[in-house]
This record gives sequence, structure tokens and C-alpha cells, in this order.
Amino acid sequence: MIRLAAPGDHAAIDSIVRAAFGRADEAVLVDRLRADEDTLFELVAVEQGEVAGHVLYSRLWVDRYDLYASLGPLAVDPAQHRRGLGSALVRASLEIAREFGCHGVLLLGAPAYYGRFGFSSSATAQVQGPFSGRTAFQALALEDDAFVSPMTIAYPDAFASAPSEPRRGGS
Repeated sequence: MIRLAAPGDHAAIDSIVRAAFGRADEAVLVDRLRADEDTLFELVAVEQGEVAGHVLYSRLWVDRYDLYASLGPLAVDPAQHRRGLGSALVRASLEIAREFGCHGVLLLGAPAYYGRFGFSSSATAQVQGPFSGRTAFQALALEDDAFVSPMTIAYPDAFASAPSEPRRGGS
């Protein structure tokens, strides 16, 4: 089952994010995004009554009026890897992002993994931001015109202290 995260899930989410990434950096990022009120939404995957996976979307500042979001971090309990929970979280979260009215989603992640969902680094060719030019910097247009013209984005302050290289914590 995939549902919106609740405050009562925060401790389980913290444990999963730390275990999935093998470090605290991404868990600290999640906490800071929440504290700064920069989250759009969070989803959890629940298996047998326990939180087994998590994805967070944060808002981005863009030089236009349309809404853009950042996906990440995505984390799945290492004991639950290769069961499709990460993929289910990504798919469900993209549907919610569409419902929120997001024009596009950006992320810093493994191209082989996120490419399965339509993300690509070529979609970021016209995007100027802190991760521009990196292969791991990818985008997915939720509206046809999302990435066709030049744009500048800024991430929430919490990302300034985030790890410079992504680790895959997903499925």
C-alpha cells in the first residue's frame, strides 16, 4: 500500500533513509526540508503494517509562474529491495505531482534507474541550476512545454548542505 506520509511515520522514515543510503546525509536533508516547510508531499510504501519505503518531493523556485518539483530522496528498506517498492513509489508520486499541477520534475539520481520512468539528462539542457551539466541531473516533463525554453531554478536551502554526489537508496 502506498499512502501519504504522516508525522507518526517520521521515525520509521528516518531509519529507512539512513539504512538505504548507508549514511545520515539524506535523512538530515529530509528533516531540514520538513523544518523549512519546503516539502510538497511525502509518500510511504507500507508492507505488513510497517513503513518499508519513502519518497519526498520538494518545491523548486523557477523563473516562471509554473510549479516545478524535485524528487528525492527515494529510499527503500534494504531488506525490501528488488520487490518493486521504489518503482511503485516513483510511479505513484509522479501521479500526485501531476495532480498538484507540477509542470516538471527534476532530480539528481542514477540515470539507469530513473530513465525507466522517462527521466533524462537531455531534458535538463535548458535548465540552469546548481546541478546543471551533471549526468545525474535529470528531468521529466509532466506538461509538454515544461523544458522547451530556458529556465533557471533554485533548490531549497536544505540542498546546500546535501551530498554532492547522489547515492541510490531506492529499490
